[in-house]
Amino acid sequence: MLPASSGNLTTSLSTFLAISCKIQGRIPDEVGNLSSLLDLDLSGNNLAGSIPTSIGNLRNLQGLFLSSNKLTGSIVDNICKLQCLDVINLTQNQLSGSHPNCLGKVTSLREIHLGSYKLSSNIPPRLGNLHDLVVLDLSSNNMVGSLPREIGNLQAAKLIDLSMNQFSNGIPREIGGLQNLAHLSLRHNKLQGSIPESMSNMVGLEFLDLSYNNISGTIPKSLEKLQNLKYFNVSVYKLYGEIPSGGPFKNLTSHFFIHNEALCGSSRFSVPPCPTSSKHRSNRKKLVVLSLLLAIAVVFFPMTFVLLWIRYRRGKSAPQQALSLSTVARERISRNELLQATDAFSESNLIGSGSFGSVYKSVLRSVTVIAVKVFNLQLDMAFKSFDMECEILHSLRHRNLVKVITSCSNLDFKALVLKYMPNGSLDKYLYSHNYFLDIRQRLSIILDVACALEYLHHGCTSPVIYCDLKLSNVLLDEDMVAHLSDFGISKLLGEDESDLYTKTLETFGYIVPEYGLDGLVSTKCDVYSYGIMLLETFTRRKSNEFEGNLSLKQWVSYSLPDAVMEVVDANLVTPMGNHLQKELDVVASIMKLALDCCSESPARRTNMKDVVGMLQKIKIQILAL
Repeated sequence: MLPASSGNLTTSLSTFLAISCKIQGRIPDEVGNLSSLLDLDLSGNNLAGSIPTSIGNLRNLQGLFLSSNKLTGSIVDNICKLQCLDVINLTQNQLSGSHPNCLGKVTSLREIHLGSYKLSSNIPPRLGNLHDLVVLDLSSNNMVGSLPREIGNLQAAKLIDLSMNQFSNGIPREIGGLQNLAHLSLRHNKLQGSIPESMSNMVGLEFLDLSYNNISGTIPKSLEKLQNLKYFNVSVYKLYGEIPSGGPFKNLTSHFFIHNEALCGSSRFSVPPCPTSSKHRSNRKKLVVLSLLLAIAVVFFPMTFVLLWIRYRRGKSAPQQALSLSTVARERISRNELLQATDAFSESNLIGSGSFGSVYKSVLRSVTVIAVKVFNLQLDMAFKSFDMECEILHSLRHRNLVKVITSCSNLDFKALVLKYMPNGSLDKYLYSHNYFLDIRQRLSIILDVACALEYLHHGCTSPVIYCDLKLSNVLLDEDMVAHLSDFGISKLLGEDESDLYTKTLETFGYIVPEYGLDGLVSTKCDVYSYGIMLLETFTRRKSNEFEGNLSLKQWVSYSLPDAVMEVVDANLVTPMGNHLQKELDVVASIMKLALDCCSESPARRTNMKDVVGMLQKIKIQILAL
């Protein structure tokens, strides 16, 4: 607890730091007596209550950091008296109310971090007065209304994150004036209208996420001018027309455009080719074409008949054509064909074993590589597991879920035909001496997993609890994109089932505390397991290798924030490198997020929407290294 006597410290004190010290209680009013204070950092504690109005007395304050506490109430207007304030960071608290309109008067502000709590107002247009603002983070709130046109006045901005709010109407065209902006996230809102052409003027953009909105129209071809763009996500939209193919779009993949059924363009985006318009053709040209076709039919029909007769006589000597995955999906695959493709399910083709069956690498008709999961029907739960995987994976579509192509089901045989993942599991890559994943690859993979869980928890009609999250269930495709597999023990939640009692056992080391007490599972169980997975991925230590009362979570917790070097995988950082401290800061942020995910209390665990948002910000930091 911070004693009231804290305010009796020398008035010449310029810095007051008490970071991650597990301090409880309230912030005393007497803190306002420290009139010479330049920086006040009490982040990462358990401080509760409201922000004292006496904060407004610290007229020289430049940095106010109160993030990751349990503060409640509203943001006091007295903060707006701090005319020297450079950074305000109040993220991850339980504050509510409206965004203070008066912040637009604090023209010295360069960073505003007000994400991850319960702001419910709109963005005040006066915020456009902050011409020196570099960072604006209002993510994960309940903010409403339109995005103000004045947002285009933030000429110095490098990062704007307004994701996971309730903003509606269109994206203002004035946003195109932000030529220095590198990161813009508007994901998970209710924005409508079209993508403004003016966004092609945002030449500094490296990250643009507009996914999960109600935006319609076409993707402006002028966005090809954004040569610095590395991430562009417009999935779950109502877009139509051609996907641009030039500029940064040369390096984008199909998962950035999913759930836009009317898009067309290059096959590498997994969309159909765009139809060629014929409206400009004259009636004369049409007549010429028809005449030519008729002439060809008259001349070549007899020849075609003869050739077909010859081919029929030759019969089975002609080779079979290769199957595409889409063809496999349309056809029923028999047990005999799977037996032939796997060499009678020989051990040489075995690539993995799950809770209720085995997975084999298979080659259909000598060319099409697939994976076949064969269920062990001698196990009591195998039938239910097969039905659950069919129900979940046939009804869900996401780039980070293993795709079920088709199934084979008889009374004595059940199998799923899956897309083959040539790079195997994350477990293999992480712990094998033959492979190495650098920090960017690990973050990219773990972000893929977070996106899959976010979809399961928040993007489905009925939330899905995955129930068995572990490294061996994360599979990597040819581009090292991660996919969740093995949904045999997953749970579907109905509208009135926020929690669920189950006899399902998770993998040792990932089991949540509340499961051992009463067998209760919820989406928070997946969050806990995800936190353990994060720790394993960046420490390269297995969760089940610790003995006695010490766990992986405790081992990491005891080492933060000062001894990150002792827990991080030594291969991830360069002790003599120029960016060592920045690398350690990034890893510390990931470890802190992991510990937030596997908090003992389910209510305090970060939800997967927030996890995705935080990891995307960390990814930007890593790209800048």
